[in-house]
Amino acid sequence: MSKTKKKYDFSGYATKVGLKCSDGRTILQDAFADADGKTVPLVYQHMHNDPKNILGHAVLENRKDGVYAYCSLNDTESGKTAKALIQHGDITALSIYANSLVEKAKNVIHGVIREVSLVIAGANPEAYIDNLAFQHGDGSISTDETEAIICAGALSHDAFIEIEEEEVELKHADKEGDKETVGDVFETLSEKQKTVVYAMIAHALENSEEAAAKHSDDSEDEDEDEDEDDTDPDSAEIQHTNKREGDSNMKKNIFDKSAPATEGGALAHDALTREELRSIFNDARQSQSTLKNAFLAHGYDTIKDALAVYEHRDDVLAHVNTYGIAENVEYLFPDSRSADSTPAFIKRKTEWVSKVFGAAKHVPFSRIKTVLADITADEARARGYVKSNEKVDEVITLLKRTTDPQTVYKKQKLDRDDIIDITDFDVVIWLRAEMRMMLEEEIARAQLVGDGRNPASDDKIKEDKIRPIATDSSVYTVEVQIPANATVSQMIDQIILGRKQYQGTGSPTFFTTPDINGDMLLLKDSTGRRLYNTETDLAAGIRAREIVEVPVMENKVVVVTPAEIGTAGVQKRLVGVSVNMSDYSLGADKGGAVTMFDDFDIDFNQYKYLIETRCSGALTMPHSAIAYWKLEAIPALEG
Repeated sequence: MSKTKKKYDFSGYATKVGLKCSDGRTILQDAFADADGKTVPLVYQHMHNDPKNILGHAVLENRKDGVYAYCSLNDTESGKTAKALIQHGDITALSIYANSLVEKAKNVIHGVIREVSLVIAGANPEAYIDNLAFQHGDGSISTDETEAIICAGALSHDAFIEIEEEEVELKHADKEGDKETVGDVFETLSEKQKTVVYAMIAHALENSEEAAAKHSDDSEDEDEDEDEDDTDPDSAEIQHTNKREGDSNMKKNIFDKSAPATEGGALAHDALTREELRSIFNDARQSQSTLKNAFLAHGYDTIKDALAVYEHRDDVLAHVNTYGIAENVEYLFPDSRSADSTPAFIKRKTEWVSKVFGAAKHVPFSRIKTVLADITADEARARGYVKSNEKVDEVITLLKRTTDPQTVYKKQKLDRDDIIDITDFDVVIWLRAEMRMMLEEEIARAQLVGDGRNPASDDKIKEDKIRPIATDSSVYTVEVQIPANATVSQMIDQIILGRKQYQGTGSPTFFTTPDINGDMLLLKDSTGRRLYNTETDLAAGIRAREIVEVPVMENKVVVVTPAEIGTAGVQKRLVGVSVNMSDYSLGADKGGAVTMFDDFDIDFNQYKYLIETRCSGALTMPHSAIAYWKLEAIPALEG
């Protein structure tokens, strides 16, 4: 925007970009780029029901760090008043009204500013004042397609009138709140006086059922007693209409004239009617006096004297609750809000996946072939020569293995109606992240120990396509068996001794279960001191680069055939795998890498999503991994 020489009354940022406001939303750079150079009305508190609320206009300038406003006030009374407030520093904040908002994951990326308002409170943490300028209003951004207000208060999706009506109601409530309520009056009572009120309520609760049963049997007698009570001022019986029970009468005969004198002397009255009690409370509220003075004005020496001749729980509770919002106040409580912008996953620990799937060597072809030359036989050794003897040729044995690819996928779908209705976050982005995370975890599991499914299952990731390191051929994975009765200390000894058979690249990573890792860390010497203070110490002790816990390795069991150890009824449980994942090749042809697809089913109004890869995986270095297995007896089957 090109600046002119026109004089403005004040200027400042209407909003700043890249900062999280108090509502959790962030306005991105150039979200309001279309506003650059435009002139919009300047109003007060977004109120549009009266032309007097229009204070002037604002010329907007889009900057890299926000939208700057050059504001001019008109010569109306409202404009002059606003100018005085600004000059005095009473109002220092700006707010914007915008519509046509485009918002993704609480990030506003586009919108059209319709007006700028003077507001009382601000929320943008760095929209500061300069040259009598203002900061962004404390507000919320509506994702409604029609209009939205970024201002102090709640989110508004509809017309201005509704917002203004809410403000009027709030102002009215503030005026009423300046008066002393009955609750405030009740708090002026001393603890002794409050005890009397509580005692009367408890006494009424204890006798209400008995009194109700008695009066239901003698309804005609109660009518006669009511007449007698009206003519006999000395009667200690008082009557009340129970509003909660209809028009049935309730008669109490708890206190009589023979009751002992109270602290203030004899009782001033024998009966305190409902109307008189209401009059006392009204006088206290209207005169803004204490409840004690109101009772004294009605001829009672103490509040105890008055309540001693009055017992009716409905009326007492009705008077005590005649302040504030008596019923369903919870309707006004704010709605529950999620602590995070997206739902959290209940899942296994997946930190290990990047150590397997991400650390493997990715090659641009899917058919992996390895050719090995065995030169360990004596025939391959160099020989000494004796003159005149014939020289013997070297014998080399070649080994070859090929691994073909398999497709691994994950499929999901969502109704379009649900995508539109979920406005708190982008459910599609959230779902895509979940699909990618679960696909990588499944491939990593297949690389390390296999997917664990039954070989006959259609969903099985075949072990000749993505070869598990733990059960690979002895040419590539060396197996070390740990005796069944071995202690944790003896198990560590076997891991260290087996390390000599490792011929892979560099130092290996030791993958194991959380339980086994914990057992090794808890190992202590004869004095009770731990042998390994940290995982780094333990990794160095077993000659590994690092230790990675893999929850899916738990309960990895293989039945041992008699040919292996000469006996039946034994199984082996995986303890850990030592391998450098750079010796494991994960290959995919062009187009076979991890790819996400989406499509729309017009018949069912559904979006369908598919993530898949077509790849193969195998170790390519001989003796590049060591699998440690602990022998154990097969548990007897129950039944």
